Amino acid sequence: MNRFRVLIVVGLATLAADQVTKYLAVAHLTDALDGRAGLSRVTGFFSEQNLDNRPPREDGRRPVTRSYHFIEDYWHFRYVENPGAAWGLFGNLPDSVRRPFFHLMTLVALGFLLSLYRRADHEPPLMRWALALVTGGALGNFLDRLLRGYVIDFIDWHWRNQPGMRWPTFNVADAAICVGIGLLMLLSLKGRRPVESVTAGGQVV
Repeated sequence: MNRFRVLIVVGLATLAADQVTKYLAVAHLTDALDGRAGLSRVTGFFSEQNLDNRPPREDGRRPVTRSYHFIEDYWHFRYVENPGAAWGLFGNLPDSVRRPFFHLMTLVALGFLLSLYRRADHEPPLMRWALALVTGGALGNFLDRLLRGYVIDFIDWHWRNQPGMRWPTFNVADAAICVGIGLLMLLSLKGRRPVESVTAGGQVV
């Protein structure tokens, strides 16, 4: 169990941070939880769906979203529902195809990550942290897809609203995945040692 400690602790912490921030996004960037209190706000977070200015709900009430300008012209928070992958890829697929496709791909990816982690005993400790970050991020977005069929994004980075100068809206899970992959790439580059040949005995060291 000790060998999986980093995976469990970091992965679950990443998953928790992702879901808490998504709850805050729903609570503050939409009207879905307005007027609710206590446990009903939490249950509303998991039950309310399609909040980004979609057609009116069954009760006739039209969902409302609102943005928050953290750093004007550069960093806003706005609620977005992403049915696809990064940059909205495959978001236009029929629902009957898209959901099974993403569920299957996520399960395959999680299995691959677990396999890598099990073989990382003799790798630098940072590799286990990187794999745990990617795993936690994948679980965060996977939980969204299981519950709602889309991923909640809310971090909006852009440069003065200039065309082509806006980063696709993302979330904490996406950030954890990017950091984890970045660390893995850094480790792979550091692992490449120059091979020096020596003339003594014709050996290579």
